[in-house]
Amino acid sequence: MDRTVPVEPPELGRTAGLAWARFVPDAPPRGAILVLHGAGSSKESHFDFGRAARAAGFAALCFDARGHGESEGPMRMGVLDDVAAMAAELPADVPLALRGSSMGGYLAIVAAGPLGARAVVAICPAPADALVRGLRTGRFDFDVDRPALIAFVSENDHLQAVGSFTGGLLLLHAEGDESVPYQHSVAIDAAAVDAAPKRLLVLPGGHHRSIQHDPELQAETLRWLGETLSS
Repeated sequence: MDRTVPVEPPELGRTAGLAWARFVPDAPPRGAILVLHGAGSSKESHFDFGRAARAAGFAALCFDARGHGESEGPMRMGVLDDVAAMAAELPADVPLALRGSSMGGYLAIVAAGPLGARAVVAICPAPADALVRGLRTGRFDFDVDRPALIAFVSENDHLQAVGSFTGGLLLLHAEGDESVPYQHSVAIDAAAVDAAPKRLLVLPGGHHRSIQHDPELQAETLRWLGETLSS
């Protein structure tokens, strides 16, 4: 099957100091997908998924979290306000999905309820305690208000958040992930007692970043989102 997707550039913009790139199909979109990158990454890292989403009929928006890429200021306590501001740059008349990788997977899970998202796709999602450890030890090299972000993560437990989430949940994790053990996604899946539909895919081999750029898994994600957002 030919999986070639158009390479037309996205629309670029800036809202409240946050730099974003929006991929919009020619026809009315089937749904809206907000893409959240991981620690130390940037919006450009997910342009491949943005293009694939647009080709599949979705509107998608990738953005630089504060402290990353072209966005202004350090990452801080108001991170959920930033995610909400970026979701508002997507069409409001279609269901919303959040797709996050690593730290972005954590944020997608904790933001889903407040944003009223219909679905979450979390790829090798980072655990809250690992994020706090990384912030305390200076492991992360992005610009951050460390005490404020530690307080945010400490106050927003992803397992508690997913336990009350009633939308669709797709968890993707590489068995060979060297940064976040795949058992963490197993624990999230077990905690998501009310999520529906719910699916956990643990893929053999791979590494922490391999799944997010796999064309077959991107296609499977978009197929799942199409079914979930239309139900």
